[in-house]
Amino acid sequence: MDIKILLEEAWHNHRGKLVGTILGIIIGISILLFGFFKTLFIMICGLIGLFVGKRVDEKDNLMDIVEKIIPPGFRR
Repeated sequence: MDIKILLEEAWHNHRGKLVGTILGIIIGISILLFGFFKTLFIMICGLIGLFVGKRVDEKDNLMDIVEKIIPPGFRR
């Protein structure tokens, strides 16, 4: 069996398992290399980027997002 066909079949039939396994391996290696809190910080930054990117894709105004996140007294 061709490896490309095998990988495509695995991707279509077991996508969640493959993504979960790859993410688990990446997070585990990151914790071993950088430590728990640095890895956690990187993951939080990634989630913030995902949130902002999703809002931009949905054609939301970026300044409206910033105004929702930053309290009014904090801005100048």
